[in-house]
Amino acid sequence: MENLHEQWGVSEAAASLHADALVWDGHAGFAYTDSSDLEELDRWHTSGVNYLSLNAVYDVKPWELAIECISSYRHWIRAHGDTVIQVETIDDVRKAKKECKLAVSFDIEGMNALNGDVGMVDFYYRLGARQMLFAYNRNNLAGGGCHDDDCGLTEFGRDVILEMNRVGMIVDCSHTGYKTAMQAIEHSGSPVIFSHSNARNLQDHERNIPDDLIKAAADNGGLVGVTGVGWFLGPKGSVVEHLIEHIDYMVQMIGPEHVAISMDSILNKEEPEEESFASNYQYWPKSQYPDNGLGGFIPPEDFPKVTQGLMDRGYEEKHIRGILGENYLNLAERVWK
Repeated sequence: MENLHEQWGVSEAAASLHADALVWDGHAGFAYTDSSDLEELDRWHTSGVNYLSLNAVYDVKPWELAIECISSYRHWIRAHGDTVIQVETIDDVRKAKKECKLAVSFDIEGMNALNGDVGMVDFYYRLGARQMLFAYNRNNLAGGGCHDDDCGLTEFGRDVILEMNRVGMIVDCSHTGYKTAMQAIEHSGSPVIFSHSNARNLQDHERNIPDDLIKAAADNGGLVGVTGVGWFLGPKGSVVEHLIEHIDYMVQMIGPEHVAISMDSILNKEEPEEESFASNYQYWPKSQYPDNGLGGFIPPEDFPKVTQGLMDRGYEEKHIRGILGENYLNLAERVWK
């Protein structure tokens, strides 16, 4: 413990607070290949992260891949129970923190994974998916994406929200079009989140969200998870400095209890060419994802530096603890069943 500040490159005070706090990363954008993906979970574990939500599938991939991915991941997690815990209940998160393990659940990016069947919501929840967003950048059966002509929340999307509310799955509006997101917030009986979205007023990108959506999520009891994708952060790209700026901007607007962190870090593996930012312009328009050197991701190893950055800004300890993880924990306690 005494050398953590050297390992993490932060002050002793920041290392102590970071190690003691519950640190919750609300989304990692793994592009599933096989269970060997999870060998890099140790990067989160050694960076003081206690909970991680792993992407199981997104609309770019065939919906059936979600089942293969979750099956493979759950098997791997069972085989590595000495360091990782599969989350079924909120108590599993607390248990992982107490036992110095990493708690893992799944999220789904886009409702193509439902294959048009509302009943799949309960199915995925039972498999460990705890949050799901509407549309990954493009329109689908449930609603509109942020890089498309937003069609708004569909009747199918409304039915899915009601089922998500019933089973306890968190409604997520990242990657979703403005109209669809606002309608989802109005329709949901449970808090709605933007798991990994930044402030559009600071960085004008279609994936970021305007102030009224930030406020609507907070007014609904939800939160916004600031993300570490370079294009969404600022002129320096994927640096902690910009991440702190987005956190601070939202805190000043909606209060520290509605702000969290979802880095959207990805593995070092190379994705197939047809699934990369550089080639699939349907999902990642070149105008929004230029080859300008800013497309990196803040790695999980930089989580302690976020704690340091918030301390340097003069944030109270209770608010730092909230942003690092307790805000997400409190929301999950209200929504999960």
